Amino acid sequence: MNLPRYGFAPSDPGYAERDVEKIIMIKNINKKQVPSDTRSYPMCIFGKYNTFEQLQEKEIQGIDYQIVWQNGGSGFAIMAHHGGGIEPGTTEIARAVAGADHSFYSFMGLKKKGNLDLHITSRQFDEPTGTGIANDSKTILTFHGCKGKEEAVYIGGRDIILKEKLKESFENAGFSVMEDTRFPGVNPKNICNRSSLRKGVQLEITAGLRNAMFKGLMVLNRKGPTMIFYQFVKAVRNTLSEYRWTESKCETERL
Repeated sequence: MNLPRYGFAPSDPGYAERDVEKIIMIKNINKKQVPSDTRSYPMCIFGKYNTFEQLQEKEIQGIDYQIVWQNGGSGFAIMAHHGGGIEPGTTEIARAVAGADHSFYSFMGLKKKGNLDLHITSRQFDEPTGTGIANDSKTILTFHGCKGKEEAVYIGGRDIILKEKLKESFENAGFSVMEDTRFPGVNPKNICNRSSLRKGVQLEITAGLRNAMFKGLMVLNRKGPTMIFYQFVKAVRNTLSEYRWTESKCETERL
């Protein structure tokens, strides 16, 4: 897989934050004026673009958006393809879950406003680095942000065993987790299911829970994660470390 120059080595855990800080310096933006789209998001979001090729024609990499990634050897790909200011908090959560051992990918919105324009749906998402990391993995875990004042996680995807284990881990850690028909995540075209084994898990995290994970969802505030953030990340990482590939099975394919 040919990876772009914006990737960083897995041994460098600070790659994404330093890269974003570098971009902010390039843009010469006052840090106090670097906002994100922090409103509660609709359940289904459609941006301006249907493909990455369309987006690339209008938006500038390193100014409007950024791509960060690392390769890991665990078989898991941890992805936040609506990261940065698109669905705030998801990049930070995915990066922490990936650590140094799992593959990680995030497509990050960097705009001062209008980051939702960069939202390519999970079924249509086709940025080459992201799809390459997804295809090379055995299973995928994607992080999303959805609206809702309640502190909850909506879980979906075709990896039944991993879904059940994550549910159990979240419940044991005190998080509210449930499946919801609005977020099934079972379509084979969904990026969470485009692994080599054609399965994965999708986590939709409400605005209420993401706000509780940080001091706020503005860029600078997301550098101050709370204890809830660490508890959430620990619950996910513990589940991944205990996962056995031989147990894995897929949900019956349905659209």
